[in-house]
Order: sequence, then structure tokens, then C-alpha cells
Amino acid sequence: MDVSKDLIAASATPLILAILRQQDSYGYEIIKHIKEVSNDELIWTEGMLYPVLHRLEKNGLVESYWKKSQAGRRRKYYRLQEAGQLELERHMEQWELLFSILSTTIKGDGERRAIFDV
Repeated sequence: MDVSKDLIAASATPLILAILRQQDSYGYEIIKHIKEVSNDELIWTEGMLYPVLHRLEKNGLVESYWKKSQAGRRRKYYRLQEAGQLELERHMEQWELLFSILSTTIKGDGERRAIFDV
């Protein structure tokens, strides 16, 4: 499926924050994780990821640090900050609302559906 650039852009922040909520990670690992959980439907590039990571870091939502891998290569890891957790919760509430409205409108049955387990 070809996901629109608008949807990818809108979901980038909460997706990255959710990944970092699970564990600290570095760029390539984040890209790989997105590819895996989307069953190869979303293929991110470094050019898509790093501007978002840098913005999140500038806004105090994540912090970065350097760490050597087992192979001896230095990697820049990103860690979720408390402000990032709060931002993720805010995004989750917004996505929940939008999904509910969209689901209700499409199905026309008035039933609201949950997409996140908080």
C-alpha cells in the first residue's frame, strides 16, 4: 500500500516517541523497527527520520547520547524524556479521537473503537 506523505508526516512524531518509550534506540534501528512492524509497508529513509529526531531533541522530548556497539562502532542513541512521554500521551489521545470519528463515520454505526491501550 502506498501511504500518503501527509499521513506519514502526521504520524512520525508519535511513532518515534512510541518506539523510544519501549527502549532507547539509534536511527537505523528505528527505521528497521518501522519497516518490521508495518510488514514492509512503511519504508523510512534517514532523510525522513533524522529531521524529526533533531526536532524532538531540540524541543526537549528526547535526548541523545553516544554509545559503542559490540562491534566497536559508535552510535547515537535517543532516549525518551518525561516531556516526550507527555507528548506521546497527547498524540495518542488525538489519534484515538480521530480514529474514532473516522471509524464511526465510515461504519455509520455510532460505535467508537479504541486503537491504543494506554
